[in-house]
Amino acid sequence: MTMKRMTALIWALLAGPALAQTNINLGGISADPNAPVEVTADNLNVDQDAGTAVFSGNVVIGQGDLRLSAPQVDVTYGADSGDIARLQASGGVTFVTATEAAEAQTADYDLQAGTLTLNGDVLLTQGASALSSQTMVVDLNTGRAQMSGRVSTVFQQGGN
Repeated sequence: MTMKRMTALIWALLAGPALAQTNINLGGISADPNAPVEVTADNLNVDQDAGTAVFSGNVVIGQGDLRLSAPQVDVTYGADSGDIARLQASGGVTFVTATEAAEAQTADYDLQAGTLTLNGDVLLTQGASALSSQTMVVDLNTGRAQMSGRVSTVFQQGGN
């Protein structure tokens, strides 16, 4: 699988329907899969026998207006297909667009299960509105999200 396809998968998981079920309008996150993809990291280690790749040190993946930043992103490939099976970002993860942001200590995108799990001090923001919890699990097949672990919300209503 190409790096462009891997990054497109990261952005696809952030598509609007996946976050819309959280009852806050965070549906503006989208990506142009045809836009150029840029990946920068201090290091890349690939183990073809194990089917893994590790980007480490100031990892930034960008496509269009979207940015994913983390100290480390581990990629696991499927044993049979060679396609990406799982992406695990750790050390403090940030997803950012021009108007939205999502932060957590870790992010686990299981492509086979179709789930995205954000863990540890999860914070979703859009303008002055915010949602926080310890864990958020998004079912990418249905677009439903569940937040747990001391959920807190701030909704900014209309004009000041």
